[in-house]
Amino acid sequence: MCYQTRITKKREELQDRFRVDISELGDFESLEVLSAFDFPKTPVITNTNPDKIQLFNWGLVPSWSQDISIRNYTLNARIETLDEKRSFKDVIQNRCLIIADGFYEWQWLTKSGSRKQKYLITLPDDELFSFPGIFTEWTDFDGQKLNSYSMVTTQANELMSEIHNTKQRMPIILKKEDEQSWLKGEEYNHFAFPYSSNIIAKPIIDNSSGQLGLFD
Repeated sequence: MCYQTRITKKREELQDRFRVDISELGDFESLEVLSAFDFPKTPVITNTNPDKIQLFNWGLVPSWSQDISIRNYTLNARIETLDEKRSFKDVIQNRCLIIADGFYEWQWLTKSGSRKQKYLITLPDDELFSFPGIFTEWTDFDGQKLNSYSMVTTQANELMSEIHNTKQRMPIILKKEDEQSWLKGEEYNHFAFPYSSNIIAKPIIDNSSGQLGLFD
């Protein structure tokens, strides 16, 4: 599961990292926290336009959907059941890279979850990376088009099992050398657990108190 990401780099840094056209990033803003439940537009690279970065909405809306309310349930897509879920099974080959430089997860400190510790998960040196995603184009009754995606998740690795200690899930962070393989349609099961990356977990500090970011 993943419902908060981070992208703090400038558009030129995205261009340098992914070697693509950034002319469609007119509305792009670097943000410390992107919440999935706001259904934000975030930078992606699709297999249909692999030479440019575009802005798609987080929360996949299938082409057959009557309205956009379904996106509340399609923010993440479990890699183990991609070919089973109606929302995903017909678009498994609609591949995209979801660009970020971090994501957030909460560790439950009590069995009830009444107290939690927030963590920022990054690569070394806060470098840019990508999550694998699947995407759709949906058209409403007025002919307006919406491009949207779902983030693919897998079983948590050892580090993330300690942090996401309830459901023990994590988004897949693609190795740089695997990004093109994902885009070009390599069998998706090849990216499932135990696929892993060299990630770092940093506890969030409450700047006002200097204490760890505990949430009640």
